[in-house]
Amino acid sequence: MLRDRLNDEMKQAMKARDEIRLSVIRLIRSSVKNREIELRHELADGEITEVLSTLVKQRRESIRMFGEAGRTDLVEKEEKELAVLLTFLPQQLSREEVEALVVQAIADSGAQGPKDMGKVMKAIMPHVTGRADGSLVSVVVKEKLA
Repeated sequence: MLRDRLNDEMKQAMKARDEIRLSVIRLIRSSVKNREIELRHELADGEITEVLSTLVKQRRESIRMFGEAGRTDLVEKEEKELAVLLTFLPQQLSREEVEALVVQAIADSGAQGPKDMGKVMKAIMPHVTGRADGSLVSVVVKEKLA
């Protein structure tokens, strides 16, 4: 389903001569293909979402690094790419929604304190992958376990 959407969006970007959108979609497709070669099977939508999440994380890190270096031209380019990438991910969770999921994961896993953070992260990540930034989830888990 997501693979078909990528193909359709690529055709539309070609027709509209939208170079940024087209290059991002090509990047997504090549990243998915590389991951398929690595795993030796065709990726399902959930696995494609994981690839997209990785690309979003890379863009956010690049934006931060370029911003620190004062490279506003590259920050602008990365932000445009990030905006396109986010259109392919499911609706992002708010902080309150993440907190509710973390509380549920803590209860389900029986975590007692900060030493159980790995257990909670393992329980919650399948539910938030592609819908929330991992660093936000990590911060919320630390707050709730403290």
